[in-house]
Amino acid sequence: MTAGQAADSPQFVPVLEKVRVRGPVGRPRTRPGAVAADKAYSSRSNRTYLRKRHITVVIPEKKDQAANRKKKGSRGGRPVGHDVDLYKERNTVERLINKLKAWRGIATRYDKTPASYLAGLYLRAAMIWIKDLSRTTP
Repeated sequence: MTAGQAADSPQFVPVLEKVRVRGPVGRPRTRPGAVAADKAYSSRSNRTYLRKRHITVVIPEKKDQAANRKKKGSRGGRPVGHDVDLYKERNTVERLINKLKAWRGIATRYDKTPASYLAGLYLRAAMIWIKDLSRTTP
C-alpha cells in the first residue's frame, strides 16, 4: 500500500513479485502467461521487466511515447504491439475493482492502518464472492 497521492506504476514490479497462483499439484506459479494493464503502466522499465521474465505484454502505448519514438526515427525502436482481444478482457478486473470500491470504506480509504484497510478488502471480496455464488446456485 502506498500513500493516496502516490502513483500505481512504481508498485507494478513489487506486486508482480508477490504473485503466487496455486495449481492442483506442485509449487505455485510465480509467472503469469500475460499481463494486461492500461496505458499508465506502459513505462519502458515495466515492459523490460516483463520481457526479461518472458511474460506477454498486453499494454497499449501512450500517445506521447509513440510520438517520441517516431520522432527518433530508426533509433526510436519498434512500435509496441499488444493483443487487442486479450486487452479487451482487462475489463473483468476493472469491474471487480468497481465492485470493491462500491463499498464506501474502500473507495474513500477511511481506515488509517494498512492492516485494517486490507481486512476491509478481504471482507468486501468475501461479500462479492458469496453474492456471486448465490446467483449460480440453483
